[in-house]
Amino acid sequence: MRSVWSGTLAFGLVSIPVKLGSAVSSHKISFRQIHLADQGRVRYQKTCELDEEVLSSAEIGRAFETPDDELVEVTDAELQALPLPTAKTIEVSGFVDTSRIDQMQLDTPYFLAPSSPTANKPYVLMREALSRSGKAAVGKFAMRNSEHLALITARGDVLLLQTLRWPDELNPAADAAPRGKVTISDNELKLADTLIDALGEADLAAYHDEYAAAVEALVTAKLEGAEPPTAGGGTGGGQVVDLMAALQASVDQAHEGRAKSGRGKDATVTDIGDRPGKGAGTGTGKRPARKAAAKKTAARKTAKKAPAKKTPAKKTAGRRKAN
Repeated sequence: MRSVWSGTLAFGLVSIPVKLGSAVSSHKISFRQIHLADQGRVRYQKTCELDEEVLSSAEIGRAFETPDDELVEVTDAELQALPLPTAKTIEVSGFVDTSRIDQMQLDTPYFLAPSSPTANKPYVLMREALSRSGKAAVGKFAMRNSEHLALITARGDVLLLQTLRWPDELNPAADAAPRGKVTISDNELKLADTLIDALGEADLAAYHDEYAAAVEALVTAKLEGAEPPTAGGGTGGGQVVDLMAALQASVDQAHEGRAKSGRGKDATVTDIGDRPGKGAGTGTGKRPARKAAAKKTAARKTAKKAPAKKTPAKKTAGRRKAN
């Protein structure tokens, strides 16, 4: 594990020498800017705005700009000499139930690892104590010219440190809430619940970055001189006129997908008795999903009687499966 910070994790009077390493990696696609005329890379040069001289890294320093536009130069040595106890120590100052953690505050995750064999026992002690208590330790540490609020939890065999956004960095959510009074009927809520059940539990491990794979396929096709893959003719989203109809169609589609994949049981589908144009419902409003599936099967058998025109399949050149 590549260390990005090293110091001490202070747990009361127990000091644990630790090192910090990134817990995540990114497969974000990076592009370079080029000159379209000759494919040359575009370079950036840092220049002084006073004399327009091109500067090297050794000639560039940092300064703090005051509210009245005065620049105060600050050196690396001065920053390193700041009297901050968190520069080399993560001081645990309290604990919080993991269920009370505000998800909006969570930022970057890091692995905390013991930095020497002598740190193994106190490291395991803190890990097990956190795991048994269901709590997370809270502390602060300084890294990369900033002080960070940190949350430390037990994750399997390791301690996970997650930086937190400071409370005053969280924006109020009031502006994002719908304005005006919105009324949701019981039938709409029941059908939304049915849709949640029909879609089933999400397997996060099954998700992958399709954009990265598509870019790789595009680059491969261009290198091989083949026709780049193009997007299919999908339909764009429109305005939802009948919310109940959209929910019912979504439930039907979800059941059909689950039936094809053979996963999950049939969920209960809410009968939309009070939908405009359908008459008033008088029963319990529920019917087994398999009845709807049976109607679909009958409709498919009827549709099979009409001969369908064959459409020649299009050849797609230059596709290669992305790893």
